[in-house]
Amino acid sequence: MITRRTLLKGAGNGAALAGSGLLAAARARSTPNAPSLDLSPLLPAGTRAQAALDSLPGKKPLIRLSSRPPNYETPLEYFRTAITPNDAFFVRYHLANIPDVDAKTWRLTIGGEGANGLVELDLDGLRALPQAEVVAVNQCSGNRRGLFQPHVPGVQWGYGAMGCARWKGARLKDILEKAGLKKEAIEVVFDGADEPVVDKTPDFIKSIPVWKALEETTLVAYEMNGEPLPHFNGFPARLVVPGWTGTYWMKHLTSIKAVTKPESGFWMSQAYRLPLGKFPVVSRFVSQETAVNTPITEVMVNSLITSVSSGGRLRISTPATIAGIAWDGGYGIQSVEVSVDGGESWRDAKLGEDLGRFAFRMFNYSFVPTAEGKHTVIARTTNKIGQTQPADLIQNPPGYNHNVMHSITLEVS
Repeated sequence: MITRRTLLKGAGNGAALAGSGLLAAARARSTPNAPSLDLSPLLPAGTRAQAALDSLPGKKPLIRLSSRPPNYETPLEYFRTAITPNDAFFVRYHLANIPDVDAKTWRLTIGGEGANGLVELDLDGLRALPQAEVVAVNQCSGNRRGLFQPHVPGVQWGYGAMGCARWKGARLKDILEKAGLKKEAIEVVFDGADEPVVDKTPDFIKSIPVWKALEETTLVAYEMNGEPLPHFNGFPARLVVPGWTGTYWMKHLTSIKAVTKPESGFWMSQAYRLPLGKFPVVSRFVSQETAVNTPITEVMVNSLITSVSSGGRLRISTPATIAGIAWDGGYGIQSVEVSVDGGESWRDAKLGEDLGRFAFRMFNYSFVPTAEGKHTVIARTTNKIGQTQPADLIQNPPGYNHNVMHSITLEVS
């Protein structure tokens, strides 16, 4: 049941406030002298010069890359635990018209020519369905795009266009069952409440194959880490597609349609596509493939050192620990190796608690520095199907799937 207490709790996270008002408030609170994040050694001049710490309502200070639409990444310090706090979770939008979503009047329609009927759910109806929960990483397809060399256009994300949360909601398969799927259905199409500012901008509409929609872990979530979804993370309900990149995780969900032919809108037919065979993808979206390209799907195996940043200092002959997170598209983390000598030798790190195959997996490696000077520390992850992070960047025009082994330089004195 939707209660006043529930709504107030959501509003406390920015959930029930108007999108335009929230953005205006964020801009009003933005500090003109906010610290700039200088990545000039990594990026062409000016591509990230305006990045600064800034707060959205309901959020801690995040790295603002754009205000309209809002694109804010999570600082590295919040990746020192397996679960990313709601108020530090990254924000990604393609469209700038983010509406006021009222939980009391919100409706989700389920139908399409690939369904046997048309049904409508309110939030109480969604919550009445059998509940399911999954811990999963939501990662923007363009995470680390700002670190591509040579530079590629797009939002210049650093390491923080991702987060891991405990998502709770209804299984998409149970929702689709209420309308009934025809055997001819091949894709399920999703739309959200956010809209373009001008008519010529295509609405953000995405689809996934029916087989992915029917997986037990694909959810329409209304809770994130035990609380209502924050406004900027999709209140009151969003799609959760564990193992696949965040482009499919539709926020402010309003419409689900089963279709009998491939979705042909801009965001499927032209955007979020990669050259065919560029990455070692297992989970393919065959109905959307062409002879030359394919839609991005699963998250590539990856890791990130989070206990210390490049430029940090260690003391010689004093025990030190290198720690971080590892993740992949849901096959599970087999091992994380750490090198403290620039890749000359490797040692197995200790893996932390397993929160599920789609979650961040913590790792740590302890050692005693024995020589002064600069040392290159590298992390390398291998998953349970044998995929390992590459040493060299896999170049692609849109700057997707950056999963090169993470390397930092530390000074020992």
